[in-house]
Amino acid sequence: MQNNYGTPPLALVKGKGIVVEDSDGKLYLDFLGGIATNILGHGHPAIVKAVTSQISKLGHVSNLYAHPNAIALAQRLIVMTGDKNAKVFFCQSGAEANEAALKLSRKTGRTKIVATQGAFHGRTMGALSLTGQANKREAFLPLIKGVKHVPFGDIDAMRGAVTKKSAMVIVEPILGEAGVIVPPDDYLRGVRQICDEKGALLVIDAVQTGMGRTGDWFGYEYSGIKPDVITLAKGLGGGLPLGAMIALGKSADLFQAGEHGSTFGGNPVTTAASLAVIEFIEAKDILAKVQRQGAYLIQELAMIEGVKEVRGAGLLIGIELETFKASDVVNALRENGVLANAANESTIRLAPALIVSDSQIDKFIAIFRKVMKNAQ
Repeated sequence: MQNNYGTPPLALVKGKGIVVEDSDGKLYLDFLGGIATNILGHGHPAIVKAVTSQISKLGHVSNLYAHPNAIALAQRLIVMTGDKNAKVFFCQSGAEANEAALKLSRKTGRTKIVATQGAFHGRTMGALSLTGQANKREAFLPLIKGVKHVPFGDIDAMRGAVTKKSAMVIVEPILGEAGVIVPPDDYLRGVRQICDEKGALLVIDAVQTGMGRTGDWFGYEYSGIKPDVITLAKGLGGGLPLGAMIALGKSADLFQAGEHGSTFGGNPVTTAASLAVIEFIEAKDILAKVQRQGAYLIQELAMIEGVKEVRGAGLLIGIELETFKASDVVNALRENGVLANAANESTIRLAPALIVSDSQIDKFIAIFRKVMKNAQ
């Protein structure tokens, strides 16, 4: 394999729920969940049943033909948006979903784009152009022109950047890769108002916050806005590669036949998994559970010595440390049987599967408290 990932610290060979096992037989609590992707954990019975049944009947048909799962999933996603006129484009990843949104915005006849500093929208050249992290961009300049990045959460900066030439504004409800940064409560409403005034599309990148991760389906619902475009991936496929770009309102009719495509997008197997995920979340009232557990995690972690701040919503949590390096604490957690992520030098990111139990959360808190105490 090429060196773009460096050398991983361990190799995982199997898992059940949120417990995974490495090649040496050691068990870990997986509190990263494939970076918010294994939304129902590993080996979930509903996903296994759906995928096994589908692969035995029909594996792949391309987008030259229709199949029932893609149609059914598109219908479910449309209901989740609350816009009966919405339409769905399926792809395989968050980067592809954001590339589709970028291309869709060109159909407005405009080319300028406003994104935010610290945002992560993907690593393909278009999505990377939207990403507001210099360390990911510098080696690949020049990127596409006409993208302006403004500070996340700063509505005045956003107002100054969006003009009548802006095709779209793209924002995450919560910045995930930047360290789980939560904007002011009225930020998304303000961005929606600015987009309306200037005639720009508002694109919500819900790749990391979506599929119930925050306790809502997409992560922006608390604001009361209606975006023009929603991008999804990660948890959408329940661990399988599936993304979606959902266009709402008038935006739903911008793409015409032949203008965009994805060979594997909306594959019968991945969409079967996604339907199983949605059905399980709805049947078990998982969204309410996620909200409750998230509030508990934030409360308990904030009281641990050495923690400066705890941010997030639902089961997307950022732990800001006072003095310790996040990578050192993540390494210590791994030694103690917990997988987490150092989002930056001072922030630990948590994104466990939504099926995590209260007892597993308490076990994580106890291990984290122990690691922090030993680091003093």
